Amino acid sequence: METGEEFGPWLARQLKLAGKTQAELAEELGLTRAAVSAWITGRSTPRPTVMADIATALGTDLGTVHTRTTDTQAGLPVTWYHRPGYPDGGRELGNAAAFAFDADVQVLARETCQNSLDERLTENGRPVRVRYTLHELTGEHLDAFRDAILWNDLFPHYSAVSELAGNQKVGRVVDAGVRDMYEKGRLVLLRVDDYNASGLTGDDYADGKFAAVVRRQLESLKSGRSAGGSYGLGKATLWATSALGLVLINSTLSVPHEGRTERRVIGRLELPWREVDGRPYAGPAWFGRPDPDSPGAEVARSWWADEETVARLHLSRDNDEPGTSFLIVGAHDVASLEASTSDLDDENVEEEGDEDTRDIRRMHKRLVQALGRDFWAAMTSGGGRLPLLEVSVRALRNDGEVVVGDTKVDPSVEQPSRTRALRAYYEGTTVDRLTEAGQVAARNVPLKLPLSGGAAGGTLGTHQAVLLVTEAAGDNDKPINQVHSLRGNRMTVRKATVPRLPIGTNPFQAVLLAGEAAGEAAPFAKEAEEFLRAAEPPEHDRWGQTEELTLRWSPSAYRRIEGLTREVNNVVRELVARPRRSNREGGEALRKALTVKNRPKAKVPTGPVIPVLHGLDATIGEAGEWRITAEVSIPRGDEIVPMVPVALLDVRSGGRPKLDWAELEAVEGCEVEDGTLRFNPGVRRATFRAATDVTSHPVRTALTRLVLELRAGKGE
Repeated sequence: METGEEFGPWLARQLKLAGKTQAELAEELGLTRAAVSAWITGRSTPRPTVMADIATALGTDLGTVHTRTTDTQAGLPVTWYHRPGYPDGGRELGNAAAFAFDADVQVLARETCQNSLDERLTENGRPVRVRYTLHELTGEHLDAFRDAILWNDLFPHYSAVSELAGNQKVGRVVDAGVRDMYEKGRLVLLRVDDYNASGLTGDDYADGKFAAVVRRQLESLKSGRSAGGSYGLGKATLWATSALGLVLINSTLSVPHEGRTERRVIGRLELPWREVDGRPYAGPAWFGRPDPDSPGAEVARSWWADEETVARLHLSRDNDEPGTSFLIVGAHDVASLEASTSDLDDENVEEEGDEDTRDIRRMHKRLVQALGRDFWAAMTSGGGRLPLLEVSVRALRNDGEVVVGDTKVDPSVEQPSRTRALRAYYEGTTVDRLTEAGQVAARNVPLKLPLSGGAAGGTLGTHQAVLLVTEAAGDNDKPINQVHSLRGNRMTVRKATVPRLPIGTNPFQAVLLAGEAAGEAAPFAKEAEEFLRAAEPPEHDRWGQTEELTLRWSPSAYRRIEGLTREVNNVVRELVARPRRSNREGGEALRKALTVKNRPKAKVPTGPVIPVLHGLDATIGEAGEWRITAEVSIPRGDEIVPMVPVALLDVRSGGRPKLDWAELEAVEGCEVEDGTLRFNPGVRRATFRAATDVTSHPVRTALTRLVLELRAGKGE
């Protein structure tokens, strides 16, 4: 038998709900008040024969007293609490946070799936599972649901809002939602369920995830450093997607509250200021059990519902795995009007020119597209790594009818090229340069992190982001020639087309892994994660200048991101450029038909040429060693002099101490032989990596400056 809360706390709450004191219960049971007090404090428990008498006194059944998995139904019933109007006469004609987003199921998918990713339980290593269910109710099913949410109690408030609809936006949206329900006899529910997530933990009013979502605005209490949200605005998309401003919630907690974890239920309504029966109301309302501790027991708090109640509210969950179910009542998708219906099957469109923003087939399609576009990386596995996320979407009608079956979002279908690239990186099968179809090229791209605290011009260190480039998979892989940038939670943050590509470039797709997405071992990964998160606006769709970036770093900190973008574009252009064709390539007939005057070739210098150091990135490794990546520029010539890289410490006077190399390896355009760089014939640029030997450092690395020289011969 399922056992819930400890008896003492459970009994104390039931007495409050029933409006009874300990003395009154003792009198009904024919016992002393001390005996009841001992039960509540946990010093003793009642005998089995007394349990039946307690059930009778509380107006419930014996099973409820034994299991204590729900509250009794006696006492204060579940109801709506509407916040009274402000005594100073102030009015709020809607929740301003909702205006940060459009009424768009694709925006909803991005924000809610990001929240689920942020709340994933990481201890078990399993992905968070998210399911979107579109559910159209008509006829008796609609009537039963309206009874469950006490629609008759809500209707006067909706009527009052409709009367003011011509004066402000929120009222017009709500009025249209109510009219659609009555005129077309239908209501669309959109439920978002996540599993293996933390759930809405914490007290109803004190600091915690429950209060942050249900009670407050502009508060974000995310679980991890790599979390996507930081503004506390994302939850507003739930209410923005509801034409009725109504969301119901059922949460299974990862950490018990009041000794319970399952079926913590609450509802929140967002309406503008209104006046009903001569009494003003401020805006929001809550659906729950009246709190006996609130003045007049008016304020509604969450309650532990039974299975029958959550079923009537369409909030039943599949199992007892922690997570939360959000039910958006009256879901609509205004942004779908901008989307073309040409790609929908004829059978899915009722008639030509259909502009129904509540078409569940269309909403299903747009949800799948958005989830595949924004979360393909979080759903990708490989090289022994499990995905962070699994997502599915389905559409139902009136409980039994399946309109569109459960569709699992497959990243290899939605983003074939990028999924292939990320898997290659996980499996260690990337290459330095693209030479064959299907290959994935990987390069490190530096992000120079600024010093925090407003210090201008300083550099904390260089984070090496990872750039992956591969050919586009075909006509289904569009738009082409884009870079998708992401960080620790692997949600696509930035989508940008690479400019100034060479003419005739083969179609490609690219991925930039920054912050903790580049791997926890990447230099300054944590610092880059924090920096990039601060550079995201509430929509989390780009990196750039933000107020937080200015306050925590400096007004010019965003230029570090511009520098990263330039480096990314340069490397992409280098990787996708086609090799020059020989003058003799092409059809013989075409060459004879064309007369082209060739310019005289520039004279190639004869004799040996000396390579010069062109670029250098240096960081301090975990062991205190200098780690460098150097780029060498090579003049045109018929002989390239071998060079020896030499690491020196910069000093104010005297000779510079020489450091030994612990590692020296060629990356591109050269080879390493006995500590000497030998360059490939005809190359104009080469790259190598190296790390110093810590035992050769005369002082601590953090107190030194590094000088790198290229010397001809043996480096003497």
